Amino acid sequence: MDQSLISLFDTPITRLILHYAWTTAPVWVPLMLIITWFDLWLTSKRREWIKSQGSHLLEIKIPREMLKSPASMETFLEIMHQPSVGSVWDVFFKGRVRPWFSLEIASIGGSIHFYIWTMTKFKNLIESHLYAQFPNIEISEVADYTLGVHRDPSKINIAWFGQFTLTKPDAFPIKTYIDYGLDKDPKEEFKNDPLVPLLEFMGSLRKGENIWIQILIQAHAKEGLKYGRITAKPDWTKAARKEIAKFVKENTPKDPNRPEPTQRDLSRTNQDVIAAIERTLGKPAFDTMIRGVYFADNDVLDKNRIGGLAGGFKSFSSNTLNGFKPGYNTGDYDYPWQDFRGTDKAHYEKVLLEAYKRRSFFNTPFKNLKGTSYILTTEELATLWHFPGVVAGTPTLNRIPSKKAEAPSNLPI
Repeated sequence: MDQSLISLFDTPITRLILHYAWTTAPVWVPLMLIITWFDLWLTSKRREWIKSQGSHLLEIKIPREMLKSPASMETFLEIMHQPSVGSVWDVFFKGRVRPWFSLEIASIGGSIHFYIWTMTKFKNLIESHLYAQFPNIEISEVADYTLGVHRDPSKINIAWFGQFTLTKPDAFPIKTYIDYGLDKDPKEEFKNDPLVPLLEFMGSLRKGENIWIQILIQAHAKEGLKYGRITAKPDWTKAARKEIAKFVKENTPKDPNRPEPTQRDLSRTNQDVIAAIERTLGKPAFDTMIRGVYFADNDVLDKNRIGGLAGGFKSFSSNTLNGFKPGYNTGDYDYPWQDFRGTDKAHYEKVLLEAYKRRSFFNTPFKNLKGTSYILTTEELATLWHFPGVVAGTPTLNRIPSKKAEAPSNLPI
């Protein structure tokens, strides 16, 4: 080794650090080994627990006349707020984790399908509450549409696979169905449904083209030891209150003679922003991650669809509130040298596809894969995932041919 490099590290402070590291090794080495072993053991127990729960994919077909507003979907989503994990023993020794769900919209060759993925123990609960809110729908358990798809560049091209994140701190809500006036149940000809542009785009796909959208949700909670954390994680409302105070301070005209600014000093537009934040603070909140993918047979691939997928989320965005933007994605390479041989893109196409199939993000084996979750409330989720009325004229939307009279009488409760 070069003598100058040796002298660089051979300093009094370096020798002191090495001395203390060596003398305290009998303490910290066993401690590190115990922590590492326990982490691996706990991960293994969580894998076992998750596998033991079983899962189901439910497809929901909607009638041609869907007169319910997204408010009904918001009421349904409240039953998915399941923060319980049992006791500390259940968490640390049985591997129990907080339940999570997946709300999905898939366009398979232009045919649009609505799905809910759930653990087995919540299947009956979901079916009964969906029928309670939407008596005319049809729910059936189906084979997982994702399992037959594998990365095979000789046959299909995964043009874009990524995750969506928020444009602002998650205290700021997206533009919801209430902002569009859908909570007032307007007549069909006056409805302006923010989900319709995305559905219309997904319905325009040709045979051999596919777009999948996955909304993973898990009840938000103030996490502590009971949730498997040694250090506590505060509830999101505390951060939201700080964002409100920061917003008021930044948007109030500066005046040395003025006392501490208040919300009354804001403009009408900015007061509406605060009102939107405070409205969502009182609603059940979910840790959320949204994924999207566009892939197609090589002979029908149209890379212009990528912009349409990202653009489909513009209806939920607002300059004064929040919105969505692409986070990590497999097309996120601006220069050839960032992924010269395409090995990184190929690797994460496989990983993201497997994570999508497993509906995994909040827990092992793909915990926090290429991103962090954010908060969306039931109001926001009902805006993103609800059953559109006849205002959605998409002919390929998978609807029931005729209205059903009532929900099945033998439905388990």
